[in-house]
Order: sequence, then structure tokens, then C-alpha cells
Amino acid sequence: MERRMPWIVGTLTAVVYATLSVLRFRRFTVTSWDNAIFEQAVAAYSRFEAPIVPVKGPGYHILGDHFSPIYAVLGPIYRVFPHAQTLLVAQAVLIAISAGIITALGIRYLGGVAGSIVGLLYAVSFGVQSAVAADFHEVAFALPFLALAGVAFVEARYSRVVLWSLPLLLVKEDMGFTVAAIGVALWLAGERRRGVALAVTGVVAVGVVVGLVIPHFNSGDAYDYTGALGGESGVLATLAAEPQRKLSTLALTFAITGLAALLSPWAVVAVPTFAWRFVGDNPYYWGTEWHYSLVLMPIVVVAMIDVLARRRRLIWPATLAAVAVTAVTVVDSPLTTLAKAETWQESPRAEAAEGAMEHVPDGAYVESDLGLLTHLVTDHHVYWRGTVGDAVPDYIVFDAMYSEDDVVEYGRRAHGTTYTVIFDEGGYVVARRGGAD
Repeated sequence: MERRMPWIVGTLTAVVYATLSVLRFRRFTVTSWDNAIFEQAVAAYSRFEAPIVPVKGPGYHILGDHFSPIYAVLGPIYRVFPHAQTLLVAQAVLIAISAGIITALGIRYLGGVAGSIVGLLYAVSFGVQSAVAADFHEVAFALPFLALAGVAFVEARYSRVVLWSLPLLLVKEDMGFTVAAIGVALWLAGERRRGVALAVTGVVAVGVVVGLVIPHFNSGDAYDYTGALGGESGVLATLAAEPQRKLSTLALTFAITGLAALLSPWAVVAVPTFAWRFVGDNPYYWGTEWHYSLVLMPIVVVAMIDVLARRRRLIWPATLAAVAVTAVTVVDSPLTTLAKAETWQESPRAEAAEGAMEHVPDGAYVESDLGLLTHLVTDHHVYWRGTVGDAVPDYIVFDAMYSEDDVVEYGRRAHGTTYTVIFDEGGYVVARRGGAD
């Protein structure tokens, strides 16, 4: 049974999170524009084209925003399954792979029962659930590599730690600092030469990507997020802002390991993520919502296993404490919505949403607010109303929950042309450029 548990945990994780993601999509649950951005980029990769993302703006090259070439590997899959849900399922699978890896590590060092529990705790951790609720993000690709690097660290196979860390540089530009922190963990473990080399590699990679690569693809020849560190208030003032919220995030992240993770040198790998989040001027970075804690989950759980493998008397006290904390976080979490009947039923607005989309021909150029943005991207050329720029769309699709403007007046004001309403039901409005047929 112990041999099968990693597969069981991994399979359950994939099925449950894929189901949750697809059900949320089917019910037109809106989180942000991110899934639409990633789908446009992956669609371009599937056609072997540059990742131009009109949702971010006409002609916008996504590598000028963030350096995340790794999700180009989804291109061939998307070519076969060209749907927004493809990205959601892919994220569930990436989470599942890491869950299986961590469960196997836990069983190997903590025993069948405790190891399986730790693997399950990772799978339902708040960082994982919040990320799933926020739709697809490229950082999901970091999970298997962080898990494998962590396994190698616990097993003292330090050359493999380096091997599994390097692909993180392709996940996102800030991952270079995480790679550098892995180098610090190696140094703390006595691997001085490897540690220093990996730390230098990570920092240099960040410098090259942020200083040269991203500006090359950016229309402003710059890295747009440099000013986000500290913002107008400055780094120290931003770091000191909302201390209770930040300390709560920090405490919860380690509490889900029964605080055992704090005793492992591997815990230092989490420092860069906390650092950029807490000095970032976006308040969403500071809490436990969205996808920002996702990469921390494999780090702290592996750190927990690392400690308990060496201090076996702590296995059950730490595991039971972790169970208690996680149980509290699971209450009213995204996973619990699967137990609600309405989750499995069609949304009250779904019929109107589908009707609105039926009035927009495939291949049309569309401007949308957040309401139907993610659902329109697959079959249309889509712009977001906040970044449409000089583009003049064939159709404008508004959701009254996000846009209170009169769509005809908005079209005249924003695009200098006439639009005619051809659909208006359930809060969704579709307007076509030109007069009525």
C-alpha cells in the first residue's frame, strides 16, 4: 500500500482540482484576467508564433512582461485541446505531480501513515487551494522542480539539487532569487562550492533577464515591475505596512508544518518569495489569497520532512499540529464548495452568458471586461477594455457587474465609431460595430 500511496494522492489531487477548476469555469466564476493572458500566449506557442497577448494590449509581447518561457511546453497540448480548461487541468496535473513526489518522500522518511498524511496536507494546503481558485498561473511549473530539488536535498544528493533547481530559471524571473536561496541552503548543509556557484548563478540570471531579456521584448525597453518594490512609499515603509497581515501570512505558512519547517536549512529557500511579496506595493501580495503562496507550499513541507527525518520524536507532535492547523484553513475553502449542490449546477447567469457569446462570431475582434474575457479568448481575438489602446473591435461585450457604462456611448467615446446593441440579457450586453442588420 505504501508504494501505491504517492500515486493515489497524486491521482486524487489531479482529479479533484481539475474538477473544481472546470466547474468554476463552467459556472462563469470570474477571478482575474490572468487565465486569458496565459491562454493567448499558449495559443501563439501552439502555432509556433511569438507569444503576442492582445489582452495586455495590441501587439503586446508577453516576454516583455514576465520571463516565463517554460509554459511554451503546453503549446502542443493546446494544439490538440484548444480550450481555456486545458490550462486549468494542466495546473491541476502539475500540483498533483508535486503532491505525489512529496508523499513518496514523506513515506520514505516518516513511515507510511505519517508520510501519507503529510502528503495529503500538502495537497490541501491553503497555498495550493488559493492558487487553484485563482485559475492558471505559470508558477505552477515550479512545483515539481521544487519538490524534486527538495527530495534531493533531504537525500543529500546535492548534485541533483542543482540539476532540479536550474529549470526554475525558466519559470519566472524572480525564481532566480529562489535558485540563489537553494544555493544558500546547500552552503548551510556544508556544500560550500556548489552552494556559492548556484547562488551566483541565480542572482546573475535575474540580472540578465530583468536587465536585458525582458526590456528587449518590452515596448518601453524596460522592466515594468522595478517600481513595484516599495512603490511610492519606499521599501522600508512598504515592508512595515500592515504588519499583522504579513506576520499572519508568515506564521500560517510555517504553522501548516507544525512549525517543524523552521528547523531545516531548506526553509531559507522561502525567504526570497516572502521578501519580494512583503516589499511589493501590491497589497494582494501580503496575504494568503491568490497564487502568491503556491511556491512556498512544497518548500515548507519538504523542510518539515527534512527535520522530522532527523528528529523522529517530533514526527507525530508536528504532524498532528499540522493537521489541526490545516483543518482550520480547509473550513470554507475552495475545496469545500465541491460539497455544495450549486457548485454542480448551472449558474443562474450561465444561460445569458452563453447567449451573449453566441452573438459573437468565431474569429471576431472583441473588447470585453472581466465578465466573459476568459471564455471568449479561445475562439476570438480578444482585448481587455482597460488595455485596448487604439484597436477598434468588431464587438464590445460588457458584464454589468464590471462595467456600468452605456456600451453604445462607450464605443463612440473610446473608439470614435458607432456600435449597436444586439444582445442584452441577464446583465450581459453585446454591441456590434456599425448599424443594425
